[in-house]
Amino acid sequence: MKWLIIVFFIPSFSFSQGFTQEEINRYRSEAQQVTIIRDKWWVPHIYGKTDADAVFGLLYAQCEENFQKVEENNLEMMGRLSEIKGPMSLYDDLQMKLIYDSSAAIADYKNSPGWFKKLLDAAAGGVNYFLYKHPEVKPAVLKHFEPWFALMRTNGSISATQTGGLTLKDMKNLYKIENISTSFYEKQFASDEIDETGSNGFAVAPSKTRSKNAIIYINPHVTFYFRTEMQMTSNEGLNAYGAVTWGTFFIFQGFNEHCGWMHTSSDADVADLYKEKIEQRGDSLFYLYDGKWLPVKTKQITIDYKQANDTKKENFTAYATGHGPVMGSRNGDWLSLKENNRSLAALMQSWLRTKAKGFEDFKKVMDMRSNSSDNTVFADDKGNIAYWHGNFIPKRDEKLDWSQPVNGTTSLTEWKGIHTLDEMVHVYDPASGWIQNCNSTPFTVSGFSSPEKENYPSYMAPDEENFRAINAERLLNEAKDLTIDKMIKDIGYSHYLSAFEVLLPPLFSSYDKLPADDSLKRTLSEPVSFLRSWDKNSSDSSVATTLAIEWASRVMGKTSSGENLNLLLETMNDLKKRFGSWKIAWGEINRYQRIEEDKKFDDNKLSLACGLASSAFGSLPSFAARRFPDTNKRYGIGGNSFIACVEFGKKVKAKSIITGGQSFDPSSKHFTDQAQMFIDGNFKDVLFYKDDVLKNIERKYHPGE
Repeated sequence: MKWLIIVFFIPSFSFSQGFTQEEINRYRSEAQQVTIIRDKWWVPHIYGKTDADAVFGLLYAQCEENFQKVEENNLEMMGRLSEIKGPMSLYDDLQMKLIYDSSAAIADYKNSPGWFKKLLDAAAGGVNYFLYKHPEVKPAVLKHFEPWFALMRTNGSISATQTGGLTLKDMKNLYKIENISTSFYEKQFASDEIDETGSNGFAVAPSKTRSKNAIIYINPHVTFYFRTEMQMTSNEGLNAYGAVTWGTFFIFQGFNEHCGWMHTSSDADVADLYKEKIEQRGDSLFYLYDGKWLPVKTKQITIDYKQANDTKKENFTAYATGHGPVMGSRNGDWLSLKENNRSLAALMQSWLRTKAKGFEDFKKVMDMRSNSSDNTVFADDKGNIAYWHGNFIPKRDEKLDWSQPVNGTTSLTEWKGIHTLDEMVHVYDPASGWIQNCNSTPFTVSGFSSPEKENYPSYMAPDEENFRAINAERLLNEAKDLTIDKMIKDIGYSHYLSAFEVLLPPLFSSYDKLPADDSLKRTLSEPVSFLRSWDKNSSDSSVATTLAIEWASRVMGKTSSGENLNLLLETMNDLKKRFGSWKIAWGEINRYQRIEEDKKFDDNKLSLACGLASSAFGSLPSFAARRFPDTNKRYGIGGNSFIACVEFGKKVKAKSIITGGQSFDPSSKHFTDQAQMFIDGNFKDVLFYKDDVLKNIERKYHPGE
């Protein structure tokens, strides 16, 4: 009997992974209220009786696909990446711990309205139930998820933290790490590579479309596989489809049956650094404010970090003034940060917009003004299109330069509340019939209907024009009789590289000035001829595309224009060294290859030719590719991720694509079943309505089955 009792209890104990029986019973009960249907593309459609049920299922489905990303995104916001990545993440973690206060998130959870607390509970429950049902999955750090975790990342953006222009050097000046050889990895690029970020959002009014319905194009550019494609539906009015950031419980960029929303990152000034005057008196520190010396707050921050097979600790004494956390120092001045990176209202706004029933409803949600990192492109089933540049924007003294740290010793530099929604840069139903934003200035967002720059303070929209925006403006202005397919092929997947309208003429001019008998002129004659006859569209069969991009990657932002001919020669020689000839088609060196998380890109393994190019050159479909130490070819690592094109009529019609495929299992057909479609811009039909989903079922189950 004694042995029988032991055997009886061992499976239950080991399987539970530390969850209480009360928790397990609650998770089981909620799981029975949720149905997940994975369609023929493996996209999960989550159906729940309540919104909380849908949230529970959404997080469970995310964990099925990639628990590691769910955990890492939570660790990032908590400032705990060093526990898995080692000392290289110490300054990243310190920054997050200075800005994101977990105790404030816990307080927000406790103070949440009852309906919202159910969602927070469900989000944690979905992850915990997955861990309970999958004891073979070993979390790196987080073995039990808490409801307040969701209140750390209240926006779905990548790298959304607003630091007011803080640099790593500023942090190192004040918060020093001793006796650690590698305390931070500073991003370095090879000579023929450029950094890039960005997203595209387009909306066209009925006047521009064949069906006389509004169309929205949702095109975030992020690190490949940073988001997943999902639908969540409930009997409480929820029916949202789109891109979900790992570990969050809302559709970040997507649509419902009434409207669609696309977010692009913004340069609107929403956080500021303050120069503080500090004085030490005995063992205490004080800062000067309006003629008074006030005490500097201090707290201890301990960051655990992985080193070899051991865990070590780094201790910091952190400081704060009335403006906020002291983030570092510059030219002897301590820099404190005033910001609004995390709030209960921001997370509620992220959720509520997914249930908006049209423009007026969506505008009310936008009026919460808690989103601190994004612009918004919008369209609805009444034919409305709209754009907002930023959302949370503080009022400030316009005579000051807010792009630099301001004087923290006086109340004259304090924020004066926040701007109303209608005071922000915005466009509603423009007469031009179109809207575009490519992380660019809002003053060209809608052609002749664009807002006027002089009507707004400079801190509200310091964004500059870029080559993507120039391309989009031309295409949308000329477009007519648009359909979903035309929006994708003719605009969203335009391969035209507008940057070369600016980059190539100086090269040709330099070449033409060379004497006829110059050896360099003879050597460059053929490649220059290739470039002169090129139509500036990238393609996988184009030698000119290879020459142009490999050369421009060396030119942009790195040298004077006088060196452009020598850099073209350098490009030719480098291509010869890598491939035996400089006459190499773009698709031969620009490749799509999907690899497992811990694997490396490999020139000897299967990959696909890709005619897409970097958005830095004006390409609207973005394919950011890099060469790696062990490769000669370039491999895509970011850019186009989840994309959707949606038409709002009596019924929603939509097409979408995701990078490679929905699954993260290399043995699954869904690992790369969308790869060639992704490259070619051949989108799949979105199965938005349940009747269509039921006709294309690959698997149907309750969480835990």
